[in-house]
Amino acid sequence: MNSLDVSRWQFGITTVYHFLFVPLTIGLSFLVAGMHTAWVRTGHPRWYQLTRLYGQLFLINIAMGVVTGIVQEFQLGMNWSDYSRFVGDVFGAPLALEGMVAFFLESTFIGLWVFGWDRLPRRLHLATIWITATGSLLSAYFILAANSWMQHPVGYRIDPATGRAQLTDFVAVLTNKVALITLAHTLAGAFLAAGALVTAVGLWRLIRRTGDAHDTPAMRTAVRLGGWTTLASGAALALTGDTQGKIMTSVQPMKMAAAEALYHTATPAPFSVLTIGSLDGSHPILSLELPRLLSFLATGSFSGTVQGIDNLQAQYTALYGPGSYAPIIPATYWSFRLMIGVGMLAMLTAAWGLYSTRRGRTPSSKWLLRAAAVTPLLPLLGGVFGWIFTEVGRQPWIVFGQLRTADGVSPGVSTADVITSLTLFTLLYAVLAVIEVRLVLRGARAPLPDPAAPGEPADDEPPLAFAY
Repeated sequence: MNSLDVSRWQFGITTVYHFLFVPLTIGLSFLVAGMHTAWVRTGHPRWYQLTRLYGQLFLINIAMGVVTGIVQEFQLGMNWSDYSRFVGDVFGAPLALEGMVAFFLESTFIGLWVFGWDRLPRRLHLATIWITATGSLLSAYFILAANSWMQHPVGYRIDPATGRAQLTDFVAVLTNKVALITLAHTLAGAFLAAGALVTAVGLWRLIRRTGDAHDTPAMRTAVRLGGWTTLASGAALALTGDTQGKIMTSVQPMKMAAAEALYHTATPAPFSVLTIGSLDGSHPILSLELPRLLSFLATGSFSGTVQGIDNLQAQYTALYGPGSYAPIIPATYWSFRLMIGVGMLAMLTAAWGLYSTRRGRTPSSKWLLRAAAVTPLLPLLGGVFGWIFTEVGRQPWIVFGQLRTADGVSPGVSTADVITSLTLFTLLYAVLAVIEVRLVLRGARAPLPDPAAPGEPADDEPPLAFAY
């Protein structure tokens, strides 16, 4: 292994670890804001209890997300200096806005929300969590705009003197069709993750504490809210994923071909549900296909043409020169299917939870309890597999059609340097994982707060006195 291989492993590991917290942070911010709004509007104590319970889980995840996210930007300069030099003029604008606008909103107003109970007027306090949620949305948007430029470069030119990409149209970068559909797909995944967590915690507390008059009304509401959120977001994932697939086919046809292990151009093309054996069809053991479905997913027509890996390899060789332009086929093929499969399992658990709480019933199934224990992990794994598919499927390009991954690594960083930092990051993240799990379990098991809702700030205590 050389420094390129180890740098790719390090970036992959740290990015996957960071992304475990991103969807939960985005989705929970809006769900907690919704719970808080319901409490302010209705005054019902169960909404106050749910806001405080899931608000605590939200705070844990946003803290871990910030800590692990900082590493990503440092890595660009440490291990990928040639890449940073190439994209710096383009990436500077969206990443600056992410820090100065999105992160500012998140970090400032989350503090006001945390310390504003009993100190800020109710509606002003409610506004702080909605602004925090808006900040998380903007943060995702600016980051995805930068990543989507790597998938489909727009609004730039190559400086002939320096060989660097220069930004010429910032609006084009922000309205990149890949960025817009990826944002919608990512938000759907975030709500799937948050809904699954809300459902799982509610089911666990209902089944383990059946008959607890203090817990039951609030937890039944949590299961219903989380379950419907999970199902609705799963449907949104399917719709946005369909659109994303068509856009991906137009800008990165090799990725679609790799996702289906389609080696030869086909009209119409079948969708491979499952293949056991060689993916190139030379030694298949079991192959299950749905006729014409891939043509529809890729082109919108059941008789559309989908280009194959071998045909695209020949085109890219003629266009870009000698080399392999196909990604690792097993990684793209199976990550695509695992992404879909684990998401569907989370939706099944949510539907089971909704059925078990219909008409005021309280669930008691031990199998449902076991399913609830693993359900929060399923959307997170789905997101991880989705990003593995997205990034591995783009290889060998780090910026599609413009810069190869092998040309983006830092030339002055040795293999030993990267192995050392990779080892330290892995050990540190292992410790953080233990802390995260313990904090989330403790928060999920904590007694619900007193249902007596807090009042408005006293007249003799100015709303912002705590800030001085």
